[in-house]
Amino acid sequence: MDTASSRYRVHLCSKCPGDTAYYCVSCPCDLCPQCKENHVKDLQTIDHDVVSHGDKINYIPTQEICVRHPSHVYTKYCEPCQVPACNNCQTHRKHTQIDVTTAYKTKRQQHRGTIHTIRSEALFYRPVLLTGIKADVNTCHTEFSPLQSEMLTKAQNLKDLIDYVVYDLLNNVLCYFDFKHRCKKQKIEMIRHIVRLRRYEHRYVQPAFTFSALQFLSFTKTALPQIHLTLHTSQLSMTESLNKEDVMESLSAIQITERGNRRVGNQCLLKLTSGAELHQSLTVPGVDRCRHISCVTSDWVWVSDYEYNLILTDTTGVPLHRVEDSCRGLFRGLHTVNSESELIYIDRNSNINKLSKDMKTTTTFIETTDSTWEPRCVYWSPSTGDLLVVMCNYDTETGKVTRYNQSGQLTQTIQNHNTGRGLYRYPSYITENNNGDVVVSDCGTYESDAVVVTERGGRHRFSYTGPPSGSRLLPLGICTDALSHILVCDGITKTVQMINKDGRFLSHLLTESQEMDRPWSLRYDVNTHRLWVGSWDNKVCVYRYITRQDALTDVALSLHNVYMNTDPVLMRTSCPAQHQPYNGDSWDIDRLQVAFQTPSGGDRRKPSRIIHNSNGVTEAK
Repeated sequence: MDTASSRYRVHLCSKCPGDTAYYCVSCPCDLCPQCKENHVKDLQTIDHDVVSHGDKINYIPTQEICVRHPSHVYTKYCEPCQVPACNNCQTHRKHTQIDVTTAYKTKRQQHRGTIHTIRSEALFYRPVLLTGIKADVNTCHTEFSPLQSEMLTKAQNLKDLIDYVVYDLLNNVLCYFDFKHRCKKQKIEMIRHIVRLRRYEHRYVQPAFTFSALQFLSFTKTALPQIHLTLHTSQLSMTESLNKEDVMESLSAIQITERGNRRVGNQCLLKLTSGAELHQSLTVPGVDRCRHISCVTSDWVWVSDYEYNLILTDTTGVPLHRVEDSCRGLFRGLHTVNSESELIYIDRNSNINKLSKDMKTTTTFIETTDSTWEPRCVYWSPSTGDLLVVMCNYDTETGKVTRYNQSGQLTQTIQNHNTGRGLYRYPSYITENNNGDVVVSDCGTYESDAVVVTERGGRHRFSYTGPPSGSRLLPLGICTDALSHILVCDGITKTVQMINKDGRFLSHLLTESQEMDRPWSLRYDVNTHRLWVGSWDNKVCVYRYITRQDALTDVALSLHNVYMNTDPVLMRTSCPAQHQPYNGDSWDIDRLQVAFQTPSGGDRRKPSRIIHNSNGVTEAK
């Protein structure tokens, strides 16, 4: 057979003429490396399962050479040591071993979430983060030079103080201890002389003996002169210039700002779409009306109604687990999920329980001891790890927000307005914004039904009572998104309203539609940036209204080129691009895409210079 003239079928990418290297199981489709990058970064397909083409056909390389025995290959995996082994590895002979292919598949499944995060998030943020790192490298020497000089001056001053302390110690303190030692020694000598005098008295002065004045005078002449009394004037003293305040000032005058991971603001990575787009919908069997939703993963959610039904379901609507002891409530966000994928919910005895990730163990996290206050809703804070619990006193028609740490200890109570009046009446749902604000959906505050927003410390910021049109608000389910918008279901207009973090009305994100009867509950998935909406019936709809910035990668590459050409002469010029140098906690590059535009045709040309100062960075013309 002539192989030169034989035809071979080559798998091409489903989206372009490129060669296939990856396979999307969710679509399904073949992908080249570039299309794979776009596929895992696109929020519409961010949760798809993309594998290499080798994994698709279950091809796993088995001819990896053993580092300890180069003439053998890995065939087994030692579970106790967690390392691969060949047939000649004597160390692992008595250990539990499994096939290396099985171990590979298991490990890959265990780290599936991490792999997905790296592909869809870390690699996406990397170009932008590198831009800030390179900028900091360029400005580090200039900014740290005066600090280094100040540190050396402070260090010399502190050294001088320490040297003086040592001098004072050697010349005064130790001298004082030597004085005590000499006094003690002299006291012993005095006692000895007194004893000798008494002996002489008994020998020569007692009536039984003949008194001899000559012997007595002779004795005192030779013995008493040996006693010498010396007046010591040594004293303990410290210089007045050395005190605690001086030392503390020397040590704390140069402060280090709070440390943390370098982050990129969502404002430069994400943007609103022209309108909410239905991604999918599902019906949850066993739930009468979807009163509250809590996301576990991108495809697992907890859904509850106003009866005693609390069910875990997937995106197909198949029930996976049911909680038997949950409480009931028409207006209640009675459950939440923490970072460990554990369900935290209110049970029928008004206690707050925690269900383990494997759904086999239930423990009481907070036991309710005061029957006058009943928990109505809970929310786990991703930023602090605290649990926010909304309590209500039906006798006095008042509410409060309590904060518990990860050990279940009460750390804060938010109850009254700045003027002393009560903030809440019948609080029903609670969430937390990115800036730390506590956002509560309340039916019946002192300002009527409203969304009540307080700072993390408890100070009242504002209460949203409805859009500028003047229509009354009946706040139901509530959540916040990655752009710090506050979303709230309105039971009167049957809409989902969007307001900004300062309480200004932006738009009606959702209205009553054919897909959904009346929006009642909300949950925002921070991983996929999708909005889960529970309706008046047992239907749940998933919407997309946030997408990633256009050509963000090109913007980052442009920034990278800009920073590589930093001109120190222009350091003092102000800049509208709103880039701020890294402060150890956050890195804000809002409106980055406005300042830097990729030239048409994909030509990523380097700007000649940039303007940079403490307030910003922009491209010099």
